[in-house]
Amino acid sequence: MAKLINKKCVPCEGVTPKLAVEEIGEYMAELQTGWSVVKNLKIERLFKFNNFKEAIEFVNKIAILAEEEGHHPDMDISYNEVNITIWTHAIKGLSENDFILAVKIDSLN
Repeated sequence: MAKLINKKCVPCEGVTPKLAVEEIGEYMAELQTGWSVVKNLKIERLFKFNNFKEAIEFVNKIAILAEEEGHHPDMDISYNEVNITIWTHAIKGLSENDFILAVKIDSLN
């Protein structure tokens, strides 16, 4: 498997198959500590910052990255915490794009 950080998200029109449990485990190995798999359908991670301003700056960086990749995470902000949830909506599950985005989000922090 090529390094995910060097890959680019590719458009998914709902024909991409969901990743199998074994594949999810392989992709999870490339992510930093803190990510968890939710029902084999989504991945999520909670990021904590010193204050609200730092949390918002992080969210803004993710927004720019998401636009560049054409793949957008769900983000919840609570003062100094940002919870990121990633999944491929078109297939209602996980694809390689989700892990590419997660690796790149890790690189922002």
